[in-house]
Amino acid sequence: MQHVAPSFSRNMKMVGCLLITLSSVTPASSIFIVVPGVVEQAGSGALVSFALAAAVSLLTAYVYAELSSAFPLTGGEYAIVGRTLGPLAGFIILGLNLVVLLLNISVVALGLGSYVGALLPGTSLVQDGLACVVFTTLCAILNVRTNALITGAFLVLELIALAVVTVLGFLHPARSWVSLLAHPVFLETAGHLAPAGIGVIGLATSVAIFAFYGYGNAVYLGEETHDAPRQIARAVLWALAISVVSQALPLAAALHGAPGLAAMFSSDTMFGDFVRDRGGPGLGVAINLAVALAIVNADIAVVVLVSRMLFSSGRDAVWAGPVNRALTLVHGRFGSPWAATLVTGALASLLCFVDLQLLLVMTGTAIVLVYGALCVAVIVGRRTGSTAHAAYRMPFFPWPPVLALIVLAYVIYVNGIDPKTGQPSLVVDVVVVAVSALYYQLVLKRRGQWVLREPEA
Repeated sequence: MQHVAPSFSRNMKMVGCLLITLSSVTPASSIFIVVPGVVEQAGSGALVSFALAAAVSLLTAYVYAELSSAFPLTGGEYAIVGRTLGPLAGFIILGLNLVVLLLNISVVALGLGSYVGALLPGTSLVQDGLACVVFTTLCAILNVRTNALITGAFLVLELIALAVVTVLGFLHPARSWVSLLAHPVFLETAGHLAPAGIGVIGLATSVAIFAFYGYGNAVYLGEETHDAPRQIARAVLWALAISVVSQALPLAAALHGAPGLAAMFSSDTMFGDFVRDRGGPGLGVAINLAVALAIVNADIAVVVLVSRMLFSSGRDAVWAGPVNRALTLVHGRFGSPWAATLVTGALASLLCFVDLQLLLVMTGTAIVLVYGALCVAVIVGRRTGSTAHAAYRMPFFPWPPVLALIVLAYVIYVNGIDPKTGQPSLVVDVVVVAVSALYYQLVLKRRGQWVLREPEA
């Protein structure tokens, strides 16, 4: 039997949901922070890696769209998996998502420090991160429509910054498209350019997939969006399409217009260097400011999303009674889960004192496990009929989830043979899964059947 519990007002249209979702993807931050890792591995073969990553992401986006259409719930992935694969699997996904998203807030906030340092020398990385988390937490308490407007305004600025990078590359070409696409090269450890083969392009694809991560976050806003069964699916697919275009074009333009590929591939700030080389130091400062704003924007969006997940966990009675009641408190004026938002900000603030490299390792592969669980969930949902009421049905079923599972298995394999970050990340995931399973068995199951509650109509 499912119990009914409080929810939010459906006062946001699909565009607002899309703006918050895109802000959590944060295309500008991905270009300046994540994409350089793809280029470092595959060189100009990053274009092929991006194309492959976009294809894989489309498969997963179909999965998100169908499942979010069937279960447009603020609990997101754990609420979906719990209703299709059972409560134990759902709780494990809750544990993984709590780790991924809370750490993501802190990683993004600490990443702000390098850009603030370029604009205001002498500031501390931790101080900048804490200031970012406090500011974004206060913003996230506001009405969700207000947050859609705030994140939408910041999103316009970061898309303008990416447009500038694109124009600079196309106006000052340094090499032909034929050489980029037909003869991709990467930088060997010896410092020489060499042909980029299938191996290096495949490894870089696993990183490129994470550049688009976040397009499925629209599901967390399912209880606040009009006509959610249809509109959330559309928001997921549009978020992926815009993310791919807004990141692929600047990448292609920079590779097309970079004065020297070897220098670009070896730089820690390759896109910033490209802007300064082609547009001058003044434009470089302006782009740094735009990226800093994009980072703040991303944290606002993610705090909004995580607070909804914590609200849902309180509604589903995951924690002790007083904690559950606190997490489900909704602000009378703003209609937001204000207590869950403050808890989110407090936890993310504490994580700002953890070493950034350790945070990056801990966030590495958990999302792959979440994607994999969703792919299994959509297949099981079709077979059992638990998703038969979905307003959106993916094309070519069951190929999208099946092919996505094959690629995700390859990503796990690639991380499993990487002793630097991949293996430690997998160890962290195993620990999170084990702790989540133990909590479920020793706490939730002892209380009786764990019931996933439905929101009020």
